[in-house]
Amino acid sequence: MTKIEDIEQAIEQLSPAELAKFRLWFEAFEERLFDAKIEGDAKAGKLDKLMAEARANHDAERGEEF
Repeated sequence: MTKIEDIEQAIEQLSPAELAKFRLWFEAFEERLFDAKIEGDAKAGKLDKLMAEARANHDAERGEEF
């Protein structure tokens, strides 16, 4: 049996209250992973092009330079 299968079995055996608590924990865990990924991408300059496009679109709508 793999780790994933072990985890799946354990989750299936949780009570509704335990499952709700796990779900909250897992959602927070995913949010931390997402935040870390975005922060890393931003520091690596991977979002620079998107930010420039957003600024250009914003400026064009307002008729101003950023």
